[in-house]
Amino acid sequence: MGQVEVLLSAVNKFAQEIPASRANQMRDQIVGDIYRHAEKVTRKAVKWEHGNLTDVWDRRVDNIITSRLWGFPIMFSLLGLVFWITIVGAEYPAEVLATVLFAIEGKLSWLFNWLGAPAWLHGVLVDGMFKSVAWVVAVMLPPMAIFFPLFTLLEDIGYLPRVAFNLDRLFKKAGAHGKQALTMSMGFGCNAAGVVAARIIETPRERMIAILTNSFVPCNGRFPLLMVMATLMLGSLGRGKVGSLAIAGIVTLVVLFGILMTFGVAWLLARTVLRGIPSTFTLELPPYRKPQVGRIIIRSVLDRTIFVLGRAVVVAAPAGVLIWIMANTMIGQQNLIACLAGWLEPLGRSLSLDGYILMAFILGLPAKEIVLPILLMGYMSAGTMIELESLEALTSVLAIEHGWTWVTALGTMLLTLLLYPCATAIITVYKETKSFKAAALVVFMPLTIALLVTWGVTQLIRIIGLI
Repeated sequence: MGQVEVLLSAVNKFAQEIPASRANQMRDQIVGDIYRHAEKVTRKAVKWEHGNLTDVWDRRVDNIITSRLWGFPIMFSLLGLVFWITIVGAEYPAEVLATVLFAIEGKLSWLFNWLGAPAWLHGVLVDGMFKSVAWVVAVMLPPMAIFFPLFTLLEDIGYLPRVAFNLDRLFKKAGAHGKQALTMSMGFGCNAAGVVAARIIETPRERMIAILTNSFVPCNGRFPLLMVMATLMLGSLGRGKVGSLAIAGIVTLVVLFGILMTFGVAWLLARTVLRGIPSTFTLELPPYRKPQVGRIIIRSVLDRTIFVLGRAVVVAAPAGVLIWIMANTMIGQQNLIACLAGWLEPLGRSLSLDGYILMAFILGLPAKEIVLPILLMGYMSAGTMIELESLEALTSVLAIEHGWTWVTALGTMLLTLLLYPCATAIITVYKETKSFKAAALVVFMPLTIALLVTWGVTQLIRIIGLI
C-alpha cells in the first residue's frame, strides 16, 4: 500500500471516530485558516492601484453592511423601506384594478341576464368563481408587481448574499442552514416560491426545516390584511403620509416577529423531529453590480409575478364556487357559513376574536387574499363576497357594528402572520417533498402555534388590565 493510500485510510478512520459536532467545528476552523492565509498572501503579493477604486469601494461598503454593529439595522431599514414603497405604491393601482375587474363583473351579470341563464349558474360562475379570482388578482398583482422587482433589484446588485452572510450565524445556532436566509426572503413575495427556493439547500434535513418554517414569513397575499389591521389599531392616526409610515412600521415589527418565530421553530425542529448537526457553507460575497433592467423585469414579472399569480388563480377559482355554495345553502334560518361561525364562536371568544374571524381563515385556506371579503360576507349576511368603497366603510363594519377593538385587530394580525400558508404553498410542499406528512405538518404545526400565541397574548393583555 502506497503512502497516499495509508494517509487516506488514516484520515477516514479519524473522521469516523470523532463526533460529528467536532468534525463540523474542525471544518469551520480549516476553512477559516485557509481564508486567513489567503488574505495574508494577497496583502504581500497584490499591489492595489490608486486608480482602481471598485474593489476598495466594495470592501468599505461590506465592512459596514456585514458588520455586527450596522449589518442588522441596515437590513431592517431596507426591509421597512421596501414594505413602505410596496404599501404606498400598490394602493392606487389596486383601486384601479379592482374598479376595472368589478366593472367587468357588472358586464358579465348583464350578459347572463340577457342570455336568460338560471340564477344558480350566475351565482356559481360570477358571484363565486369570477369574484374570488377578481379579489385575488386585485389584491396580489399590484404588491407583487412592486415587491418582486425590488427584491430582484437587491438580488441583482449583490445585496442578498450579504443578508445571507449576516443571518448565517443565527440560522446555524438555530440548527438550520445559512442559505435559508435566501429562501426566507423569497417567502416575502410568496411562500410557494420560498418553498421552491429551498432546493438550493443541499442537505435534506435542513431543506425540510426551511420548507416547514417558511410559512412564518408573511407573503404579499397577507400584507393587505396586515395593513388593514394595522390601520384599525392606529385608528384616526393611520391616515396621510405619517399614517403610511406608521403602518409600514407596524407591519415591519410584525414581520420581525415572524422572523423570530422562524428561528424559534427551526431551533425546536432541529432538536426534536429533525435532529442533526447544521452543515456549513462557504459564501464568497460577489462584487456589487449595476442592475440589469431587462433581467430584473423578466425575472420579477415573468418568472415570479405571473407564475405565482397563475397558481393563486387556479386555486382561488374553485374555492370561490365552494364559498358561494356554502353561503347560499340554508340550514333553517342560517347558511352554512353562519353555522360554521357559530360553532367556532367559543374558541374565537377565548382568543378575543369571534367565530366569523376563524371561519374566514378556514375558508380562506385556498388564498389569503379572500379572507377579508369572506369575513365581510359573513358579517353582512351576504350570499356573495363583497367589496367596500373605502377604509372608513370597512372600519364602520368592523369597529362600530361588530365591536372590534385594537385587541381584535392584534389577534387577527397574529393569526394572519402565524397561521398555515395558502393551499398553493401547501401543494408546493407536497410536490417538493413527495410527503403527505410534510404537507400535513406545514398545516397543523403553524395552526397550533398560531392558536397558542394568540391565546397567550390575549391572556397577557387581560392580566395587565388593558382590556
